[in-house]
Amino acid sequence: MDRMRFETLSGAGVNVAAIGRLFPNCVTEGVNGDGSVGRKINFEMLKQMLSEDTAESGECYEFSWPGKKKAVAEANSPTRMTLRPDVERSVNWDATDNLYIEGDNLTVLKVMQESYLEKIKMIYIDPPYNTGSDLIYMDDFALTGNAYGEAIGLYSEERFKLYKNTESNGRYHSDWCSMIYPRLMLARNLLAEDGVIFISIDDHEQANLMEICDEIFGRENSIGQIIRKTKSMTGDNGCGFNLQHETLLVYAKDAGKAVLHGENRAYDGYSNPDGDPNGDWCAGDPSARSGGPSTYFEIENPYTHRKDVPPVGRYWAFSRETLDRYIREGKVKFKESYGDRERGFIFKRYRKDAASSSDPVHSLFGTENKYMNQAATAEIKKLFGDNVFSYPKPTAFIKKLVQYATEKDSVILDFFSGSATTAQAVMEQNAEDGGHRKFIMVQLPEPVGPSFKDNEGRFETLCDVGRERIRLAAEALGDHVDKGFRTLYLDDTNMNEVYYSAGDYSQDMLKMLESNIKPDRSGLDLLYGCLLEWGLPLNLPHTCKIVDGCTIHVCNGRDLIACFDADIPESVFKTIAEWRPMRAVFCDRSFTDSPTKINVGETFKRLAPDTRVKVI
Repeated sequence: MDRMRFETLSGAGVNVAAIGRLFPNCVTEGVNGDGSVGRKINFEMLKQMLSEDTAESGECYEFSWPGKKKAVAEANSPTRMTLRPDVERSVNWDATDNLYIEGDNLTVLKVMQESYLEKIKMIYIDPPYNTGSDLIYMDDFALTGNAYGEAIGLYSEERFKLYKNTESNGRYHSDWCSMIYPRLMLARNLLAEDGVIFISIDDHEQANLMEICDEIFGRENSIGQIIRKTKSMTGDNGCGFNLQHETLLVYAKDAGKAVLHGENRAYDGYSNPDGDPNGDWCAGDPSARSGGPSTYFEIENPYTHRKDVPPVGRYWAFSRETLDRYIREGKVKFKESYGDRERGFIFKRYRKDAASSSDPVHSLFGTENKYMNQAATAEIKKLFGDNVFSYPKPTAFIKKLVQYATEKDSVILDFFSGSATTAQAVMEQNAEDGGHRKFIMVQLPEPVGPSFKDNEGRFETLCDVGRERIRLAAEALGDHVDKGFRTLYLDDTNMNEVYYSAGDYSQDMLKMLESNIKPDRSGLDLLYGCLLEWGLPLNLPHTCKIVDGCTIHVCNGRDLIACFDADIPESVFKTIAEWRPMRAVFCDRSFTDSPTKINVGETFKRLAPDTRVKVI
C-alpha cells in the first residue's frame, strides 16, 4: 500500500516532467539541495535542441522587476497546507455544488491544482488596485522578516500578512507585480482549454498587468480589453481630467478554442402561442438565396389549396423530404385563412435553434446605471441595510461576463472574492436560464473595520460579509437554484511533523509516534485532505455509513471510500473491498499490527484488484 503524500507537487518538478516528455535526452540525474538524487534538466542539451529559437542573454524583449525570480519560485514551491471543512458555516452542505474557501489565495490555488486542473471555465478577479492604501497580499519575497512585519504592524490578529503599499515604498510597483504574478501562473493551470479569465484593473497597474498576462497566457491568447464606465460624476483631478472608467483585461487559455457569447439578437419577438413542445418560436423566412431544382417547388395549403413558390430569384431553404418532416414536427404550420399577399404557411424559427445568433462582445461596456459603481453600492445597502463593503462590483456587470463566457454547467472561480458579487451573479444567471453553474469563491479573512460592520456588529472578516451576502441574495431566487455553499478554510497540514520526517526521531521519542495525525483533526478533515491528494473535486456528494461500529466515508458512490478509525475489524475491511471502490484510504492506526496490514492488502487483491489503496 502506498502512503498519502499530503503535499502539493513542486511546480518545477511538473515542468521537468513536461520537458522530459518532449525531450527525453535533456533530462538527467543530479544531486538536490538536501543530498538526494533527482531528475534535472541538462540546459546545455536543451539549448542545442532549441538552438534556432533561443535568444542570447540581454538581446530579448522581456518584462522584469526586482523580485520576479522569487515570485516565480513562490508559484512553483509546494505546500503541505490543507483545506478543512466547516459544516456549521455552510449552507445546504449535503446538496450544494458551490464552494466558499477562506484563506490566502496563493496557497489555496496551490492546494486546488490537482482537483481543479483545467476544470474552470471562467475566472473573474478584482485584485487590489495598488492605489497606495489598499491591503496587498504579501508573500515571503516581499518582507524582510517576521520581526520587521510585526514592528510596523503588517500582520492581522489572524497572522495574515497585510500591507498598505504606499507610493513612498521604493518597491511600489514591484511588490504589486510580485503579488499578482504567481497567482496568475497558478490560475492559468486551472483554466479549461476553452476557459477565459477576466481581470478588473485601473490605470495604476493596467500596463504592468498586461505585460504579465502576455507573458503568462501568451500574447496570442489576449482576447482584448473591455472599458467599463464606473461613474457619471463630473469632478476632475485638478488638471481638468475626469476619469470615469476602468479596464477589464480578457485572456484565454487557448484563444483558438475560447468562444464568447455576446448579446443574443435571437431572443426578441419569441413566444409560444400554440404550446409548441419545442418552445418559443417566431415566424422566419423559409426562402434562401441559393438552391436548385430540388429546392424550388410549389407548397400547397391543405385548407385553401392555394400554392406558394419562393420569391423571384430565391429557393426554399429545404427539400421536399425535409418539408414533409417539418410538417410532421410542426415546424411548418399551415394557415386556415390569410390575405391575398400572404404566404399560406408559417415557417417557425425556434429560440433554441437561434441561441448562437449573437452579436460579438463589444470592447465598450454598457453605460446603463446598473453597470456603474453606484449601483453596486446601492445593492450592498439594500441587501444588508448598511454599507458593509467598500468598492463592490455591480452584480449586473459580473452576470454579463458569466453570460459571455460560460455554459449552463460551467465552473466559475473568483479568488479575490471580496463581498462575493460573483457568487450572486452566478446564482442569478442560473435562475434566469435554468443553468447549473457552480461557483468557487476564495477570500482571505481580512478583518473589517468598524465602519464596515453592520448595525448588529456581526461581521468580523470579509468572509463573514461574503457568506451573508450569498444567503441574502439567494432569498429572492427560485427553489430550483443551488443557493448553498460548502465552507472550507485553509489550515496547516492534518499530519504531525513525524509524518514527513520520521527519520529525525530517536528511540526515546517513541511516545510522540503513537499517532501521526494531529489530535484536533476529525475524520471529515482527513477525508477532504484525501480528496485533494487524489485530485477529486471538493463538491462530491458523500455519506457516512456505520459498519460494525466503524464510520465509513463514502464519496460519490465508489469514487473514494475511507475509514480512519483505529483497530478496524477484518469484517469492515472485507465489506469495503466487496464494494469495489476506485480508491480506498485507511490510517496506520486502522491496522492492529503488521500482519493485519498484509492481510488487508491480500483481501483487496482478491476482492477488489482494481482498487487503489493508500494509507495515512
